[in-house]
Amino acid sequence: MSSNNRWTSDEIADQTGRVAIVTGSNSGIGYEAALALARAGATVILAVRDPDRGEEAARRIRETAGGAGIEVDVEVMTLDLASLASVKAFADAFEREHEALHLLVNNAGVMMPPESRTADGFELQFGTNHLGHFALTGLLLDRLVETEGSRVVNVASMAHNWGTIDFEDLQWDRKRYKKVKSYGQSKLANLLFTYELQRRLEAVGAKTVAVAAHPGWTATNLQRSSGLFRAMNPIFAMKAWQGALPTLYAATAGDVEGGQYFGPGGFMEMRGYPRQVQSNAMSRDQALAARLWDVSEDLSGVRFAGLDAGQTAQAAS
Repeated sequence: MSSNNRWTSDEIADQTGRVAIVTGSNSGIGYEAALALARAGATVILAVRDPDRGEEAARRIRETAGGAGIEVDVEVMTLDLASLASVKAFADAFEREHEALHLLVNNAGVMMPPESRTADGFELQFGTNHLGHFALTGLLLDRLVETEGSRVVNVASMAHNWGTIDFEDLQWDRKRYKKVKSYGQSKLANLLFTYELQRRLEAVGAKTVAVAAHPGWTATNLQRSSGLFRAMNPIFAMKAWQGALPTLYAATAGDVEGGQYFGPGGFMEMRGYPRQVQSNAMSRDQALAARLWDVSEDLSGVRFAGLDAGQTAQAAS
């Protein structure tokens, strides 16, 4: 990290020749991360649910990042994380068109909407924020592992502190729906997945690293379902470009190690420049993470070839 601890996207190393996927990149933190990566020379795939909004974001990135001899390489691909069929179609299309994947930024998400379901019947927040990205990562794992210097960055949240993993009712079928607790569950799942993925990658000697980041309190469209957050944003919230800095640091900085977690360095991690932070004890419960992994494979139907428990145990022994 820079000596004055005020790291910004201006410090991103040249990304020419690197291929990055950023989910949910037509607005907010995802857009700012995609813009910064494109400005640094990466080929950036905007993985978005609405292709029209994606094309508009791509146009803005080309206009903003282009110039001064910089060639901006941005493309739009449709991805609906609330549909496992869409996730599979996206992964298949990406692998047909690209031989390498240096960076997968699992950024997209939904935050505290009214109770609703994904196309596959999962509770929307758990299904989108966790299972969709879990499946996407698994389907792209071969490309990641084959690509030197590759990283997976999962965008989590301080809201993981509000969550528990209720294996008896993950989809809120029986208990009364609480959108705040459900959001916390999905963000806790993001961190459990990150740490377990890193352990399994290490166990088989893969060089790909898995890290996580959170944006602190940042004003984005993610908060459209929460009147309280929208009301408090003018007082507390950072701009989207600031909130993207922990993600960009995790994605590009040279001193990042697998299993680390980055967030704003200011008061209560709500604001400030990026630094390494710590998640809660539950997020680091290895037995909980292993169980969630198995359940997630069963629910999504996606197996992480080469990273299953048997091979991991064998490699670690």
